[in-house]
Amino acid sequence: MGGIPLRCRWVSAVGTPPRGELEQVLRQLADRTWTHPITAEPTRFHISTIARSYYTARSHPEDVVGSLRPRVRCDRGRHRPRFSGAVWEALASQYADHPSWTYQLHADNLEALCADDPKLGLAPKYSTVRRHMKSHGWLRRPRRRDDDRPGAQAARISRALRETRGWEKSHVHALWHLDFKDSALPAITRTGERKHPHVLGVIDNRSRLACHLQWYLDEGAEELTHALGQALQKRGKPRAVMMDNGSAMKAGETRQGLVDLGISFVQIPDYSPEHNAIVEAFWKQISLRLLPMLEGVPDLTLALLNEATQAYIEFEYNCSEHSETGQTPIERLLVGPTAVRDAPSAEQVRQAFRLKVDRKQRASDGTVSVGGVRFEVPSCYRHLSKLTVRYARWDLSSADLWDDSLGVVLATICPVDREANASGFRRLLGPVQSTPMPPKPSGMAPLLRQYVEQQRQTGLPPAYLPKDDLDDTE
Repeated sequence: MGGIPLRCRWVSAVGTPPRGELEQVLRQLADRTWTHPITAEPTRFHISTIARSYYTARSHPEDVVGSLRPRVRCDRGRHRPRFSGAVWEALASQYADHPSWTYQLHADNLEALCADDPKLGLAPKYSTVRRHMKSHGWLRRPRRRDDDRPGAQAARISRALRETRGWEKSHVHALWHLDFKDSALPAITRTGERKHPHVLGVIDNRSRLACHLQWYLDEGAEELTHALGQALQKRGKPRAVMMDNGSAMKAGETRQGLVDLGISFVQIPDYSPEHNAIVEAFWKQISLRLLPMLEGVPDLTLALLNEATQAYIEFEYNCSEHSETGQTPIERLLVGPTAVRDAPSAEQVRQAFRLKVDRKQRASDGTVSVGGVRFEVPSCYRHLSKLTVRYARWDLSSADLWDDSLGVVLATICPVDREANASGFRRLLGPVQSTPMPPKPSGMAPLLRQYVEQQRQTGLPPAYLPKDDLDDTE
């Protein structure tokens, strides 16, 4: 389209020359240097090009500009009947069997088929094969490890029948994306081994804010609930969480915790990771920016990796402009609108991410069996034959007696101490408790609470090295 004004200049420059002088005028125009209308670079044109534009304009005096527009080829969108229909059928069958092949590989194999079977006729060249496949939507699909499974094949057929559209929630914290990712760099454990840790990322859908990231040596339900609980306490409760169908996501503790906290669970269809594309795209920031900056650390530990990750997330990623939104995640988070709810406490998170099971109480010794461990039930509940117990499979140091109708914890029970029971001391049976026991007064002394608050206001971490059960297993 940019060449139309230049052609009009040629026509106006030629004008109506005297008889016999047209060729001389055209040669003068061909000898001139013109400014290209698109690239703005000096260029020259052959006399035949100028003459063709001149005669086209003369033959269409009613629409000079329209006649000089680029013309569409008469055979555009049509294939020449040079190749037989059997060739294209063979190509279609070949693509159905091998959708991961490149266009060049399809063309080479089609040429080999035509050489073996003369009935197929002449083999089309690479450019023809590529054009034909693109016109039919036969795009290359990289092969996945699970492509041979029936579920993967059903998912591929389902994706082929429906259109794909990008989407985004209208409110901040309306939906969080959650997923695990393996590290390309190994970390040194306390036992001296080098293991590749896994990072759990929680990303907000609208703002792209990294709510929380943490590295673990395993990717189970314990690690998922540990990281998700921190994200909830740091950012507040979202309306929904989107996860895939991994074992940690399907764990009873995870599902029960989301129900108790009032968070909807949005399940990704099987073998369709593109539904969680926001967190999948976020992994590029970890793989291409964060981890390369740690390649020079010879003694990379899990603690150092987590410390570097938190610094990178808060001081670079969350403060850098996103290419799609045009805002930083922090700015987009503050602009809103938001659907966030108050953050739960640490105790609420601990109680939420626990299994809820029904157990029968042994009338002989007042115990229940949970996870292969026997727990002692308070004597005031000895009249109840059926109890509801909340527990986490990775933490059997305690469990909670649960009143499902009221949604409260009746008591915290501990495993039976057989050695202590061997002393022979037995307490008197207390009265039967038909209603939930009132909570015992608990909490920190006012003076100590004041000291703790002063320590927190300094912004400095407590002067100790944390050590939990996770560190012992490393």
